[in-house]
Amino acid sequence: MTGQIVGYVRVSAADQNPQRQHEALGECSRIFSDTMSGRSRAKRNGLAELIAYVRDGDTGLLHR
Repeated sequence: MTGQIVGYVRVSAADQNPQRQHEALGECSRIFSDTMSGRSRAKRNGLAELIAYVRDGDTGLLHR
């Protein structure tokens, strides 16, 4: 059984557009995202959702 390709993007400011990162990932079944500084220790909800979503056989693509 072939799994899904799921993606994750993060931008560091609300005024940044993650579209370039979405395009760089290519075709994904679903893309999760967060908007926060890389230095932030806050919980990354989008990343946590991706981890909960993926199953055996899925491939995760990350872009920052």
